[in-house]
Amino acid sequence: MCGITGIFETRGGSDINRAVLQRMNDSQVHRGPDEGSLHIEPGVGFGHRRLSIIDIATGQQPLFNEDGSVVVIFNGEIYNYQQLIPELQALGHVFHTKSDTEVIVHAWEAWGADCVKRFRGMFAFALWDRNQQTFFMARDRMGVKPMYYALLDDGMLLFGSELKSVLAHGGLRRDIDPMAVEEYFALGYVAEPRTIFKQALKLPPAHTLVMRRGDRLPNPKPYWDVRFTLDAKIGDAEACEELTARLRESVRLRMIAEVPLGAFLSGGVDSSAVVAMMAGLSESPVNTCSIAFDDPAFDEAAFAQKVAQRYHTNHRVETVISDDFDLIDTLAHLYDEPYADSSAIPTYRVCQLARKHVTVALSGDGGDETFGGYRRYKLHLLEERLRSALPLGFRRPLFGALGRMYPKADWAPRMFRAKTTFEALARNSVEAYFHSLSLIRDADRTRLYSGAFKSELGGYNAREVFTRHAANANTEDPLALIQYIDMHTYLVGDINTKVDRASMAHSLEVREPLMDHEIVEWLATLPSSAKMRGGESKFLLKKAMEPHLPQDVLYRPKMGFAVPLARWIRGPQRERVRSSLLKGPLAQTGWFDLATVRRLVEQHESGARDHSTPLWTLLMYDAFLRNMSGETGSLAEAP
Repeated sequence: MCGITGIFETRGGSDINRAVLQRMNDSQVHRGPDEGSLHIEPGVGFGHRRLSIIDIATGQQPLFNEDGSVVVIFNGEIYNYQQLIPELQALGHVFHTKSDTEVIVHAWEAWGADCVKRFRGMFAFALWDRNQQTFFMARDRMGVKPMYYALLDDGMLLFGSELKSVLAHGGLRRDIDPMAVEEYFALGYVAEPRTIFKQALKLPPAHTLVMRRGDRLPNPKPYWDVRFTLDAKIGDAEACEELTARLRESVRLRMIAEVPLGAFLSGGVDSSAVVAMMAGLSESPVNTCSIAFDDPAFDEAAFAQKVAQRYHTNHRVETVISDDFDLIDTLAHLYDEPYADSSAIPTYRVCQLARKHVTVALSGDGGDETFGGYRRYKLHLLEERLRSALPLGFRRPLFGALGRMYPKADWAPRMFRAKTTFEALARNSVEAYFHSLSLIRDADRTRLYSGAFKSELGGYNAREVFTRHAANANTEDPLALIQYIDMHTYLVGDINTKVDRASMAHSLEVREPLMDHEIVEWLATLPSSAKMRGGESKFLLKKAMEPHLPQDVLYRPKMGFAVPLARWIRGPQRERVRSSLLKGPLAQTGWFDLATVRRLVEQHESGARDHSTPLWTLLMYDAFLRNMSGETGSLAEAP
């Protein structure tokens, strides 16, 4: 795992400023504390920070082909590199290392841009081919590893693993994109390919970017997508057997390392399944780590302990106090963009704990999206039955009116909170799913934004992110459609972003067996009844794991990795929320209606309403603004 950054001069071969490139590279030292190197030639500058995992002795980067005409910098892991080496050697390529990085340069020579289709792993890399005068950049299929880039007015293309490395160049305009702000306040993150700044972009997952000297504009192109065919003819027993074999192989590939290795163990189905597979493949006890919470409402440690005892793991647990809110400014620095998922706090802590004992940790991330595990999936399918029974022309006025009239009853038992359901039934499937996921709903964002900001938006609504992806899904199956949307939005923009930044803050590599693209492709051939059956989510995964895990781990209610936001904002963070939202940089932007913000604060403080989600979203946006202006001090204090 590493940090990469660089500069490509698209218009000619002018000199690259070494001091600037060094500054860009140094901004990501936390991603690779072991080594740092630069490569500079006319019009090209590459920087690399290394976290040594594989081929520690000879795997330094930037890395070259035999004659030095192709140079690569790489972040991630190519898990099938050992299978590719003999194939490339048979084509005449000579290897000087035993690293997966060298596979990339020779695969580029052999197969060109299609080389990425041969790679099985998580990766973001950039290479320069001097003979072809070609710059090539790629990102893995599931978007596990990040890649940012920006084309400056002078033709310089900047790129990096984190936005901070692009910002460190000094030439990027910091004009905030109003559409990115709209996406953030709807979703809690800025969706691919946008970033918070107009001039910078993210390379989308499963995309490559080829630029030759003289090309004017970057034009990323897709090389892969998941297709939900749902047409496999397979029985439950056979499917369970095949899933177990596929999962075991995926875990085995991710256990290749020359450094201490372990796993996160939350006590949920996904991480427990990964640990069970690891235990069967390891001759020594698996290293596992868990975070416990001092608030029982958020604590799963007892279930993690059951799995640890069953497999005799070296299990470490640390308790996070429920008032662990001191990371707000640190998170703003780590993420560079506004990011509102409060589970970033315990994720940061579990990575901090893991790094004390291991350098690589396997996780259960991606299981909810690939196996159909979110509670919201079940609710969406129930709503879909009603939507399919009544035409939209009838539902929209009827349920729209009910949604407007029904009070927002945060205080009531869940069965009586019908306002959101009525509002969802008044929409089509994609609009309804966006509505159910929105941190701040359309009407509430309209009240929150000032007239000046609405004018800046020009009618743009973050719903278009979901609409765009739904148009490419090629499925009418209700569950498959929202799984597809989640894989392209929430999984990438929220989950993978959270884990990458939290782990890299501690120089920890996290690997993702449940996001192996071959498993994802296979699961997409199975009918949706293999994922959701009789109201039971993750049906196939749970059945497959019955011989390996306790029943109460498999079939207990799902818990989130959450923190007590409502209490924080009413209690120890009360003054910070008031001063930040009503007097700080957020208030000074002119983009928010301060009367609405004040009403949210006062209603929450009094206990009349629970506005913890919009207030936290506002607070993290204010923290982003402070970080960009250097007010928080976190630029100096960050890992």
